[in-house]
Amino acid sequence: MTLEVAGCTYAYRRGAPVLRDLTVVFPPGRTVLLGPNGAGKSTLLGIAATALTPASGRISLNDLSPADARARREYRRRVGWLPQQVRPVAGLKLREQVAYAGWLKGMDRRAAWKAARSALARVGLADLADRTGRQLSGGQLRRLGIAQTLVHGAEFVLLDEPTAGLDPQQRAVFRETLDALSPSTSFVVSTHQTEDLADVFDTVIVLARGTVRFHGTTSGFLAHAPEDAAQGRLAEAAYTTFVGREV
Repeated sequence: MTLEVAGCTYAYRRGAPVLRDLTVVFPPGRTVLLGPNGAGKSTLLGIAATALTPASGRISLNDLSPADARARREYRRRVGWLPQQVRPVAGLKLREQVAYAGWLKGMDRRAAWKAARSALARVGLADLADRTGRQLSGGQLRRLGIAQTLVHGAEFVLLDEPTAGLDPQQRAVFRETLDALSPSTSFVVSTHQTEDLADVFDTVIVLARGTVRFHGTTSGFLAHAPEDAAQGRLAEAAYTTFVGREV
């Protein structure tokens, strides 16, 4: 199963386009979307999630294109999206918040309530189901967001800067969560961090200034590191060859 953003152009409030006639194909498996701040990563994932509507172009999941309301509902059921900000819903416990997310995706209340417990278990939050979101750490809040993307049976999950602001231990827990998901769910993780890239991802896409600088396997990406690069910093060195010193 592949998710394709084809020929898309997008600009904010009559500004210059962030993306212009951009085509990206996200393959099955585990993909990392790398790029500096302002590269267009969040815009690209927002378009892929149908949260943003491009001025031109199309998106599709295999042969499913969200061209009308009915197809869009099915597309959104199959594609999960975790934006950068995960906010707890005041007054709701974790299981209630996850079930609510499923209901918004078209599940009936009983099915959403049942699926919420399973989704929380998949991200290691089953024991906290009766807590409120305000009682969670930053890392736990990220995992709550993932549970919300999984509750409706998403087959392709888009995660926008999910480790931003997390400490090294929380990032390690997050990577363990992704490892647990990968056998049954394809996902794309947007980030500008290159730590442990080779251990987590199958595919690397590098985006800078709204254009794709690299799209290929993890091993192919690492092969672009200079010969004198330190062994433990190959991913960082390869990344710099594509984006230079952009920040």
